[in-house]
Amino acid sequence: MLRLDCPFCGVRSHTEFSYLGDATKTRPADDAPIESWLDFVYIRRNPKGRHEEYWQHVLGCRAWVRVTRDTLTHAIENVDLTAPIEEPAK
Repeated sequence: MLRLDCPFCGVRSHTEFSYLGDATKTRPADDAPIESWLDFVYIRRNPKGRHEEYWQHVLGCRAWVRVTRDTLTHAIENVDLTAPIEEPAK
C-alpha cells in the first residue's frame, strides 16, 4: 500500500486519493495545432524510475498534490501542494 503525506491531513493511504495524470506534460496553447492537443490528451509515456504525478485527496481535504514517485519501487519521494491553475487570459 502506498502512503501519501497530505499537506493538510497528514499521512494517508493511497486509497483516499485519485491519480490524475502526468505532472510533467505541458498544456499546449489554446490555438496550438490539433496534433499538439492530440499528443497532450492521448499520448502517454511509461517511465521507469522517478516520475512526477498529480493526485487529488478525494476522500479527505480535496487538495491537489504533486507526487514524486519511483515507478519501479513505488517509493514516494515527495508530496507537494500544487499551485492553483491559472485561468487563461481572455
